[in-house]
Amino acid sequence: MGIDTYRENVVYLHRECGVVRAEGFQALAKVDLSADGNERSISAVINVVDDERIVGPGEIGLSEQAFEQLGAPEGTAVAIAHAEPPASIQSLRRKIGGERLMRDEWFAMVRDIAQRRYSKVELAAFVVATSQFELDRDEVAYLTEAMTDAGRKLDWHERPVVDKHCIGGIPGNRTSMLVVPIVAAHGMLIPKTSSRAITSPAGTADTMEVLAQVDLDFARLSEIARSLRGCLAWGGVAQLSPADDVLISVERPLAIDSPGQMVASILSKKCAAGSTHMVLDIPVGPTAKVRSMPEAQRLKKLFEYVARHIGLMLEAVITDGRQPIGNGIGPVLEARDVMQVLNIDPAGPVDLRQKALRLAGRVIEFDPDVRGGDGFPIARDILDSGRALSKMNEIIDAQGRRPAPLPLGRLALEVCAEATGTVVGIDNLQLATIARLAGAPKVKGAGIDLFRKLGDQVRQGEPLYRVYADYPADLEFATRLSKRSSGYSIGEAAALPHAFVEF
Repeated sequence: MGIDTYRENVVYLHRECGVVRAEGFQALAKVDLSADGNERSISAVINVVDDERIVGPGEIGLSEQAFEQLGAPEGTAVAIAHAEPPASIQSLRRKIGGERLMRDEWFAMVRDIAQRRYSKVELAAFVVATSQFELDRDEVAYLTEAMTDAGRKLDWHERPVVDKHCIGGIPGNRTSMLVVPIVAAHGMLIPKTSSRAITSPAGTADTMEVLAQVDLDFARLSEIARSLRGCLAWGGVAQLSPADDVLISVERPLAIDSPGQMVASILSKKCAAGSTHMVLDIPVGPTAKVRSMPEAQRLKKLFEYVARHIGLMLEAVITDGRQPIGNGIGPVLEARDVMQVLNIDPAGPVDLRQKALRLAGRVIEFDPDVRGGDGFPIARDILDSGRALSKMNEIIDAQGRRPAPLPLGRLALEVCAEATGTVVGIDNLQLATIARLAGAPKVKGAGIDLFRKLGDQVRQGEPLYRVYADYPADLEFATRLSKRSSGYSIGEAAALPHAFVEF
């Protein structure tokens, strides 16, 4: 039908269709669908149509998701039947009631979720229940194991296979695009499969796509990673932890990201991707996902417990999440920051450089030949010598270099300070929302270029940042929100928030 239902199988039947009238199929009822000559079947939710221009009696239309899942060509005869409720629904009801679930129950629920046997309503109930009744650490471990088991698992046949991940929430935090070439230049295997943005102005894959292709099949991805010791590709092709992708489709609209779900989501994908060692970045700040040091320590301990349970060597570090990292927010601007750092450009953002070096140093210390504390100077030498830039160019060429640089948005707006003083607060979420309204990440050149960071002095009327957009409507949306709140707080230097860091 050419309808994107975002990871939900939906089928469309006309109200006057004989099947609907005879069998009593109603809107939102769940059905099983199978195609002639195809052993594959799918579960789906019905939408009832009254307009024959969409689908007529005797026809069934499939959403893009359902059509891909069924794998049958147009014009194929199909059989439709009422779907039996998944057996694991009883476990879901117990969780809704606040009960603790055992390992086999988590495996059964996640298996049904991965097979799209849960409707969006049931998925929402799962997400809310596992958030409202906080999972104990063993339940988080069971959920992580189950999500890993439900999809493909990669084996690189060597150790260590390293990775670096951030829990998110900090705009411009493109350290992975620096850590990968530094660590790969050191000789360690770091096959980085990254996500596209869901609610942020850019994911690592969106930013890398400004420079090179990221939508690689697994055979090509594997070949590049093995020959160059690293890659920066979109992870969707590998089908790792598919239940997580389904759950994300309801977690994001509900704005629910509970600790248990976050830990299971991140670690299941890393384990499925074949990682054996990982550095985890937990930013802490007034507008970060984690707002306090006690909360960060609790999350760190949970990550460490579950990682041990699944056999992953994890080192979690608590970092400064008070403001965006780098100067750019949005794919083109963030790619500019990364390349400035790699090129040792004096205009490159110092905070992005320093954070990436410290994270890369921690990853390098997984090398059994590197002593603790030596990782940072090794990483700095690789970057300053140009070896990281050379490695990044090799990765870009191997993945498919973009023939011409992408431009910034054609339209621009400067947001200025409303008072004179010191920048004492920068709202990560507000700036991320403004950048998204401007068109990022779909419009690669849209976003925000920051001129002031925490502690900087500013006079009334001086620009704080510039918003880029390609379309007047996008610029108007971003303008309205920035007028409501610029995302900056101006005050006395004594009001600067304290930084929580473990580096």
